[in-house]
Amino acid sequence: MSTPIFAAQNLAKSYPTSDGELTILSDVNLQVAPGERVAIIGASGTGKTTLLHLFGALTRPTHGQLLFAGHDILEKSEEELAEFRNRAIGFVFQFHHLLPEFSALENTMMPAVIAGADPSASEDEARQLLIDVGLGQRLKQRVVLLSGGEQQRVALARALMMKPQLLLADEPTGNLDPETGGAVFDLLSRLSQARGLATIMVTHNHQLAGEMDRCFTLAHGRLTETPLP
Repeated sequence: MSTPIFAAQNLAKSYPTSDGELTILSDVNLQVAPGERVAIIGASGTGKTTLLHLFGALTRPTHGQLLFAGHDILEKSEEELAEFRNRAIGFVFQFHHLLPEFSALENTMMPAVIAGADPSASEDEARQLLIDVGLGQRLKQRVVLLSGGEQQRVALARALMMKPQLLLADEPTGNLDPETGGAVFDLLSRLSQARGLATIMVTHNHQLAGEMDRCFTLAHGRLTETPLP
């Protein structure tokens, strides 16, 4: 494998409870190269979403390192980490978390707005992304008026807005019918490969997992590489 753009080393996450520490994840290790697509499967309740939040630095681990191009981003302050997430990591969630009062174009532009980027250039980039995901005729449409598949396409465009190095997808097709979900997955895969993104996707869909480059199973708090389904 080529030099990883992303590496998790000995990541662990636990929470204090009245009965003592509750361990969710322990000693998770993973390396992903630029352009590589990795699937993570596992039963409900095994901590897959928690793991993806750790990978995206949305949640800090109890211990471990999170390396981008060899640098531990967990050494950054919260403000620095938020800026890094916005610039270097794209997120696509099962529930897209779009802003309902805004249009497809405005939602796609939001990461650039947060970063203080040039508005004109950002609008041009967002427009092209929406064209790329097949929504060139829906730019000004409020997202609440879009179908579920169209909303997830907007979420994908938004995730790509800042030209991230890593794309994290948490059940991106789980809330869609099989045909629409398959189309969204094909689009996600095609765009991430065209841009050379490292991609980590959590999914219950073993058929989609089988179309990735590598597959891992999360069980009992540990991540184990398994044959592609």
